Order: sequence, then structure tokens, then C-alpha cells
Amino acid sequence: MNNRGPISRRAFAAGALLIGLGRGALAQGFSGLGENADGFAPVVPGKQFAFPADHGAHPQYRIEWWYVTANLVGADGTACGVQWTLFRQATRPGAQADGWANPQVWMGHAAVTRADTHRFSETFARGGVGQAGIEANPFRAWIDSWEMRAPASMDPATIAPLEINASGSDFSYALRLDADRPLVLQGDGGYSRKSEREQASYYYSQPHYQVRGNVSIDDKPMAVTGRAWLDREWSSQPLGSDQTGWDWLSLHFDSGEKLMLYRMRQTDGGHYGSGKWIAGDHTKAIVSADITMTPKAFTEIAGRKIPTLWRITIASLALTIDCVPLNARSWMGTSFSYWEGPIGFSGSHTGLGYLEMTGY
Repeated sequence: MNNRGPISRRAFAAGALLIGLGRGALAQGFSGLGENADGFAPVVPGKQFAFPADHGAHPQYRIEWWYVTANLVGADGTACGVQWTLFRQATRPGAQADGWANPQVWMGHAAVTRADTHRFSETFARGGVGQAGIEANPFRAWIDSWEMRAPASMDPATIAPLEINASGSDFSYALRLDADRPLVLQGDGGYSRKSEREQASYYYSQPHYQVRGNVSIDDKPMAVTGRAWLDREWSSQPLGSDQTGWDWLSLHFDSGEKLMLYRMRQTDGGHYGSGKWIAGDHTKAIVSADITMTPKAFTEIAGRKIPTLWRITIASLALTIDCVPLNARSWMGTSFSYWEGPIGFSGSHTGLGYLEMTGY
């Protein structure tokens, strides 16, 4: 369900933004991730990450996001999922500017999902006017009234604790995220390849959050607890011209391990995959040849055929699981639409997680 109501200042600002930039330019920014990246900073191996600075924005790169997903449960056992995302996009390379001349565009997505409903909201902002932005220290990410922030002192090595909140016309949430384990650099020391060519991103995660807080749907609040996952990623060209989108999973195993996994879909069918197995302080890279992701059932949504049940096999982990959505209709019908929702999985291993699918 989208949040359509009386026009607000937020909606007016978003409309003005679209008129000023042109919808084509904005779409090229957020969905044209395989476009030529000349003039933007390249992603190359060997980056030395520095925190808290790298929790902040990197405006010399074209695209960037701060992305939280949470698997939660109420005191009565009701399962739900929460998404909080802030995207930053540079509309052109080169020098920054103040005010409305600033080339950064911001987009926020928020969602709450239960088995019986999926609610989402979207907002836009232009950089340089204070409506959205990032502060690295003390950490704060915001767009309009939605916020992800350090409540007081934050450990840069864990990016915790954090507080996040967002709301739409028919839902809201406020959550506290705590973690006592360090961030995980994805790929090779944070250099995450997206193809066998030069496409790559800088990518790290915090998969160890414990969560408590409140979720409200239709003005009915529910105290929740659970687990959350933060992804931080930035790039100038994360897709190749022959890649149409990705299928991405973050998994919390009942046995305590974590797994990040993705498949970049290619037009020739030779999909590129990557992942990382996280067991305590030990991590193991999962290479493309070791990953089999097979759709087993589909859901018709918005005129699209979406694979919503997956079988995942990773031979090196002796892992075969079936991933089942909490709500098969977790469609983000935003300006740049995609599927995003909580899942459960069973088979050789059991647990909960999140699934994102773009480009369908």
C-alpha cells in the first residue's frame, strides 16, 4: 500500500525536484546504474577504510546508500519486517555547490511488512538545502523527519548504537539498534566485484544488530524485538551494460552465523554471484561458481512475474535452503520499483532474513 493523501510540503518538494531535474535525469541516476561513469571517481581495489569518516557521504561517486532491514517479532508472536533506506545520487560529476545548485539528489524509502500487509512510503530531497544529508561524526542520516542517528556516543567500529525512525500515512516505527561486534567488509577487503569486468562497489555491513522498539500500523502500536542488518555501499558504475538487476539476500541463521549473498543477472544467462559467510570473527568468501540460486515459485505483481520462493545451494557450506517470503506481495511500488521483504528459510539450515530483487 502506498501512502497517498493530501498534498504535503514533502510531496510538493518532491514534485518541484522532478520538474527541476527532469524525470529522465532522475531515473538515469537511480536506475541507470550501468550508464557510463566518466568523470566520477572509480572504485579500485586496495581502499583503506577509515571510520567514522566512511560512514559519511562520498559525493565524488555517483550512487550511495545507507540501508537497514530488520526481522522483528511482537510480544504476541506476530512477525514483521522493517526497511529504512537513504539513497544519495550525484546528477553530474565535478565540483560541489551550495544550496539548490548542489548536484546531490536524495531519496528515502521506508516500509513495514506483516504477513497480511505491506506498507511503504517514499520521499525526495535536493542536496545543499538541509532537507536531507549525512553527518559522519556524530553520525546522523536524515531526509525530512526520517532519521538514523547515534543517540549519544557511537563506536565507529560497530556503528552502534543507532536509533532509526520513519513514518507514512498509515505506519510508523522507532527502533534502537545495538551491536557488540565489528563491521564486516564485503568482497575483498570492502572491494565488492559485480561482474568479471570493472564493475564494483565499496561495500561493508553490520549484520549483528539486536533491535528493540515499536512499530505502528493503522495507529495500532506493537512493541517489537529482533535482528537487523545495515548495508553501506557506494559506487560510480555498479552494473554492466549487459546486467539487468540483482537478487540479494541477508540471512540470520538460528545457529548464529550470517550470510550475505547476491546474484547480478546478465542478459546472456551467465549470472555473476558473490557472498560472504560470517561465523563469529571468521568470514569466508563465497565465489560465483559455488552459488546456485533457483526460483521455485512466482507471484504476479504490477504486471510482472516476480520469483518469490528461492532454493539456494552453496556446496562449500553444505547448504541447501528454501527461502519463503513472509508476504509474497512485498512490492515497493515507488518511483523506481523493486521487491523487498522479510523471508524465512529451512532445509539444511534455518533462520530469517531479507530478500531484495531489482530489475523485474
